[in-house]
Amino acid sequence: RSCNPPVGNLATGRTPVTLTTCGQNSTELYCFYPDQNLLHQVSHGCGQPRCTKCNANQPDNSHLPADMTDDFFANPISWWQSAQGVHREEIRLDFETEFYLTHVIAVFKSPRPAAMVLERSQDYGQTWRPYKYFSVNCTATFGLQDDLVEEGSMCTSRYSDAVPCTRGEVIYRALSPANKIEDPYSPEAQDLLKLTNLRLLLLKRQECPCHGSGLVEKPQRFAHYAIYDLIIRGSCFCNGHAEECELANRTAVMENVVTPGYVGFLKEPGSCVGVVHGKCVCRHNTAGDHCEKCAPLYNDQPWKPGDGKTGAPNECRKCRCHNHADSCHFDLSVWLASGKRSGGVCDNCKHNTEGHRCQRCKPGYYRDRGKPMSSTEVCKPCACQPMGSANATFSRSWRCHPKTGFCYCKPGVAGPNCDRCLMGYWGFGENGCRPCDCARDCDQHTGNCFHGYDNEPFFNIPIGGRIPDLVQMPTNESEEEWKWNDHEQGFSALRHPEKCVCKEKVLGSVTDFCQMKYAYVIKARILSAHDKGTHAEVVVKVKKVLKSGKVKIARSNRSIYPESWTNRGCTCPILNPGTDYLIAGQEDSRTSKLLVNMNSLVKPWKAYLGKQVSDILRTGCK
Repeated sequence: RSCNPPVGNLATGRTPVTLTTCGQNSTELYCFYPDQNLLHQVSHGCGQPRCTKCNANQPDNSHLPADMTDDFFANPISWWQSAQGVHREEIRLDFETEFYLTHVIAVFKSPRPAAMVLERSQDYGQTWRPYKYFSVNCTATFGLQDDLVEEGSMCTSRYSDAVPCTRGEVIYRALSPANKIEDPYSPEAQDLLKLTNLRLLLLKRQECPCHGSGLVEKPQRFAHYAIYDLIIRGSCFCNGHAEECELANRTAVMENVVTPGYVGFLKEPGSCVGVVHGKCVCRHNTAGDHCEKCAPLYNDQPWKPGDGKTGAPNECRKCRCHNHADSCHFDLSVWLASGKRSGGVCDNCKHNTEGHRCQRCKPGYYRDRGKPMSSTEVCKPCACQPMGSANATFSRSWRCHPKTGFCYCKPGVAGPNCDRCLMGYWGFGENGCRPCDCARDCDQHTGNCFHGYDNEPFFNIPIGGRIPDLVQMPTNESEEEWKWNDHEQGFSALRHPEKCVCKEKVLGSVTDFCQMKYAYVIKARILSAHDKGTHAEVVVKVKKVLKSGKVKIARSNRSIYPESWTNRGCTCPILNPGTDYLIAGQEDSRTSKLLVNMNSLVKPWKAYLGKQVSDILRTGCK
């Protein structure tokens, strides 16, 4: 839910500054009528005046600005008093940060002013705007209608009468029937309630109308403003994200600053109990003095104030940085691109990660699939053999593939770490490996040709490799079987790739496709290849089954068998590991094998191609 800090007296513990104070330069003699005479409305007038002295430097005779904001229960008869004879006086309260105002009460010892303005600043005194005008005659003084006549007017005569001559109140309520606020954290509410400074401009004095009393003292000794209490009710400003506040960093400094031209007699900071502090203790994953922003790692969506109308907290959401970042920032373009679901971009990814969510390994590192993405050791350095690995790849900064860790090898070099020659190559060195000058394989160190195979090799093909790189000719084939139609002897597709030309099967008409009577049609990703000597076996991951025959096909890893592996000296059609293909072929129901040959349709997967074949299978082949 949205939160609301408690309301208190913002004036408590803070000292106003004024233009003047009685006796600030020397001792002054002033006169006044006792309160009890004025309050009881003595029939024969105001009674006899009393005269005494005022000196700002003598504690028993001083009436300082701080006396307006002291504890009015503990010190009910303390007051501030201006210098004699002034008509225009200012009383200003500067806050160390932004607060919310609810109402203001000023209790005068002298008669209330005949004209007065209550103003606030929201920019630490740079500019001022009025809250309310007060006058015995609004039209004559300010050119405004009286709110007793016109409800909602900026001026009122309600608190400008000279009677009562003492303890008369001036009251301002920020929220009134004329100022209805549904959501206290809306921009409209902030414009009305938020402030950094409050100022009372006392513009015109008036005397107490004492009937039948002859003045025996000099009139100027009665000519002053005096205020018992200044009460400013409000709360710290937290945008609906906090219920309590603590001491702001600038409090002690601000309480000891006096603007030039003003008089201030200061208390020790924090000497009063019940001070309303200005720094919010934020909830809802927010931060800042006023909870005006999201906490460093919680910027996945735009910050919002709490909703004071519905009570919705509008919490900040944590970025998905997989524990590899201490902060993130909100990016509008990322937010819009995600359909307004996620806009957080992680800052300064650690543990050799990078990306908006620290979701991939930096160049030179690869993902350890055995560890969760949140592990500090999820990215391992590439272990490439410097002599065998290529300096320039399709991404120059990558030393190895970021997902598998397989290195990018120089010509003729093989192995996950590029640390040995490919079959059919020899002489591992700075320039890679050289082709064997043999029909088959050769010794990788000497280049001497082999004429038989004792072991059945097994290879894991790196993503981006080619199955023809692993072709071997089995020992039990005759020379006739190994010849081309033009009587040129067979060769390794690795050593002479330009001669390993596969005539691809094209997707022709519906009739042509249906006449092939394919037993299965699948979408599959090529994972690895195995040279079994007498046959080839390619491991694929079946992603989609468009058609199946007697051999049951599941969406999982399984093998397919290229028939042309040993007959032609290269694999046709060519299947590249790491690539998704549309494969349509025959099956051997006796052995439950899926077969691939030159009559099979093998195409790199495209969505439109899959849809085209699906439509043919559904409607064309009957």
